[in-house]
Amino acid sequence: MTLAATPTPMPFWQRLFFAVPVVGWIAKDLLFGDKNNVWFALIGFVSLWLSSALVFGLPGLYLPAVMLVPVIFVLLLLITRG
Repeated sequence: MTLAATPTPMPFWQRLFFAVPVVGWIAKDLLFGDKNNVWFALIGFVSLWLSSALVFGLPGLYLPAVMLVPVIFVLLLLITRG
Protein backbone atom coordinates (compact mmCIF):
# COMPACT_ATOMS: atom_id res chain seq x y z
CA MET A 1 0.00 0.00 0.00
CA THR A 2 1.41 3.39 -0.99
CA LEU A 3 0.63 6.72 0.51
CA ALA A 4 0.04 9.67 -1.76
CA ALA A 5 1.21 13.07 -0.65
CA THR A 6 -1.71 15.37 0.01
CA PRO A 7 -1.36 18.68 -1.80
CA THR A 8 -1.26 21.79 0.30
CA PRO A 9 -4.40 23.89 -0.08
CA MET A 10 -4.10 27.23 -1.83
CA PRO A 11 -4.78 30.43 0.16
CA PHE A 12 -8.23 31.96 -0.09
CA TRP A 13 -7.12 34.98 -2.14
CA GLN A 14 -5.47 32.71 -4.70
CA ARG A 15 -8.56 30.49 -5.03
CA LEU A 16 -10.67 33.63 -5.38
CA PHE A 17 -8.39 35.05 -8.08
CA PHE A 18 -8.35 31.78 -10.02
CA ALA A 19 -12.17 31.71 -9.90
CA VAL A 20 -12.41 34.89 -12.04
CA PRO A 21 -13.61 33.62 -15.43
CA VAL A 22 -11.06 34.74 -18.03
CA VAL A 23 -8.19 36.32 -16.10
CA GLY A 24 -8.08 33.59 -13.46
CA TRP A 25 -8.10 30.82 -16.05
CA ILE A 26 -5.17 32.39 -17.89
CA ALA A 27 -3.25 32.98 -14.65
CA LYS A 28 -3.82 29.41 -13.48
CA ASP A 29 -2.71 28.06 -16.84
CA LEU A 30 0.42 30.25 -16.72
CA LEU A 31 1.33 29.13 -13.20
CA PHE A 32 0.54 25.42 -13.40
CA GLY A 33 0.54 24.70 -17.13
CA ASP A 34 3.13 24.42 -19.86
CA LYS A 35 5.95 26.98 -19.93
CA ASN A 36 5.09 27.97 -23.51
CA ASN A 37 1.76 29.36 -22.34
CA VAL A 38 3.49 32.64 -21.48
CA TRP A 39 4.13 33.25 -25.17
CA PHE A 40 0.54 32.36 -26.08
CA ALA A 41 -0.76 34.82 -23.48
CA LEU A 42 1.54 37.58 -24.80
CA ILE A 43 0.45 36.94 -28.38
CA GLY A 44 -3.19 37.07 -27.29
CA PHE A 45 -2.64 40.33 -25.41
CA VAL A 46 -0.91 41.98 -28.36
CA SER A 47 -3.60 40.71 -30.74
CA LEU A 48 -6.35 42.19 -28.57
CA TRP A 49 -4.48 45.47 -28.36
CA LEU A 50 -4.02 45.68 -32.13
CA SER A 51 -7.62 44.69 -32.83
CA SER A 52 -8.81 47.44 -30.47
CA ALA A 53 -6.67 49.87 -32.47
CA LEU A 54 -8.34 48.65 -35.66
CA VAL A 55 -11.84 48.96 -34.22
CA PHE A 56 -11.51 52.21 -32.22
CA GLY A 57 -8.63 53.94 -34.01
CA LEU A 58 -5.97 55.89 -32.14
CA PRO A 59 -7.83 55.89 -28.78
CA GLY A 60 -7.81 52.09 -28.95
CA LEU A 61 -4.05 52.22 -29.35
CA TYR A 62 -3.28 54.88 -26.74
CA LEU A 63 -5.71 54.09 -23.91
CA PRO A 64 -4.35 50.60 -23.11
CA ALA A 65 -0.86 52.11 -22.99
CA VAL A 66 -2.08 54.80 -20.59
CA MET A 67 -3.76 52.12 -18.45
CA LEU A 68 -0.45 50.21 -18.21
CA VAL A 69 1.44 53.22 -16.80
CA PRO A 70 0.72 52.31 -13.13
CA VAL A 71 1.82 48.72 -13.77
CA ILE A 72 5.12 49.85 -15.26
CA PHE A 73 5.56 52.35 -12.43
CA VAL A 74 5.18 49.58 -9.84
CA LEU A 75 7.60 47.37 -11.79
CA LEU A 76 10.17 50.16 -11.83
CA LEU A 77 9.79 50.62 -8.09
CA LEU A 78 10.24 46.89 -7.53
CA ILE A 79 13.37 46.89 -9.70
CA THR A 80 14.92 49.79 -7.80
CA ARG A 81 14.18 48.15 -4.42
CA GLY A 82 16.21 45.15 -5.47
